[in-house]
This record gives sequence, structure tokens and C-alpha cells, in this order.
Amino acid sequence: MSKLLKNFRTYVIITIGLFINALGWTAFLIPAEITGGGITGVATLIFYATEIPVWIPYLIINFVLILLSIKILGKNFGIKTIYSTVVLTLFFSVLQGIIKEPIVNENFMSSVLGGIMAGVGVGIVFSQGGSTGGTDIIAMVINKYRNISPGKVILYADVIIISSSFLIFRSIEKIVYGYVTMAVTAYAIDLLLTGAKRTIQLFIFSKMHDAIAEKISTEINRGITLIDGTGWYTKQNSKILMVLVKKQESNNLLRIIKEIDPDAFISVNNVMGVYGKGFDRIKG
Repeated sequence: MSKLLKNFRTYVIITIGLFINALGWTAFLIPAEITGGGITGVATLIFYATEIPVWIPYLIINFVLILLSIKILGKNFGIKTIYSTVVLTLFFSVLQGIIKEPIVNENFMSSVLGGIMAGVGVGIVFSQGGSTGGTDIIAMVINKYRNISPGKVILYADVIIISSSFLIFRSIEKIVYGYVTMAVTAYAIDLLLTGAKRTIQLFIFSKMHDAIAEKISTEINRGITLIDGTGWYTKQNSKILMVLVKKQESNNLLRIIKEIDPDAFISVNNVMGVYGKGFDRIKG
């Protein structure tokens, strides 16, 4: 029963992410005639050229790609990708029928806001182990036969798709707005996926290291490493506390240090990744 509830929760979160993504496109990008990347970008170009609603070419292209991926990558290809494609198609068909005019009239704001919403939506889907298909599938297929990273394939595909908008609008400005959208979307995805997991490393120099370590251990429930050190100028031995905590825990930790020793010397560093108990799990 708990597994069923967990799966239900996962698909609810994916659906919310897909709605945010579709709203970003239909409320900001498509009405402003700004082309983003991915298969949605291709479907948007087709809409600009023919006025065929975005959901139709989006569904057809993804349907072909999913069939191709099942044949090449195997039948175990993710059910979440198929679900995402169907639901996103539904959202595009409904929202594009409702929203006819841009919510904001300034193209730069449309590209930024649309990019943020599109990126946040995709990031939410990715965080639940899902995928919106499209160029992701193309990248996986190419990667199977050629030693080219999926990230590069997706980047090259997005650049080509956005640049193709020149064939329709004959406008360099539209291409630039498309690249702005692509950059903002990528940043939003990265921020959403890594922001909550961001970790900081602190080195704490204090004569009251025992009291600080005890309170950190009991209140924040994080491990502490005690390091022996020697001051070069004073030639005196000292103890250094090394602590790894999640970004959101840092303010509480600094408060603890200040309460015990306001004169403590603290070094704070951002860490690219931490793997082990209490942090990320090594994949693969």
C-alpha cells in the first residue's frame, strides 16, 4: 500500500511539473513567438509556419521517437516518459486553446519568465525520475552507437532548433530571445535539481571546540571531524572542526557557533558533491 501511495505521489508531482512547463510555453513563449529548444521547440516552429496547434506535432514526433527508442533501447524504456508525453500533450491542447495573447508585452520578459517556468517544470519531472522525451530520446539513441555525450547532443539540437526560427521570422532578435530562453531554462533545471542538495563545508577554529561539536551533534545531527592543527605564527597546537551540512542547515549551525564562541574563526566553502550517509547516494 505504501508503495502504491508513493507511486501516486510521484505521478502527482510529475503532473504538476508538466503543467508548469506547459504554462510557461503557452502563456509566455508561444504568444510572443519565441522558440525554445527540444521537440516542443520544433512543434512551436511548425505552429508558427502552419498554425497547426502545438500539441499535434508534439504528440506525433514524440510517438515516433518513443517507438524508435523501444525498438533500439529496449521494451523497458520508461513508462514515465510515455506518461509525461501524453499529459503534456493534453496540457498543450487545453492551455493553447485558452491563452491567445501574451501575458506580458515585452519579449525579453516573456523569454525569461517562460524559460523559468519551462525549466522548473522539467526540473520537477527530472527530480521524480521522469523525462519529457523528445531530444532526450535522440541523445540516448545516438549515445548508444557513438561516443557522444547526451548533453552535447541536446545542446546541439537546441541550437539548431532555435536558429531555425530565422527561416520563419527572418529576425536575429527572435533567435537571441530563443537563446535567452534556452539559457534560463537550463539554469532553472540545474538550480531546482541541485539547490536543495547543495552542501557546504565548514572549518571551525575555536578553543571551545568540544562544546561546539557536542551541540552540533545533538541539535543538527551531523557528524564532525576533529583535526589536529598548529598555528604557524603562534606555534601553538589547536583543534579544528570540519563539518559538512546541507545549505539550509548552515544558518542554524552558525547560530550555534556564535552562541558558544562569538570569536570563533570559520571558513565556509561550497562543495560540488558529497556522497555517503546523510547525503547523496553514489549511482551506477
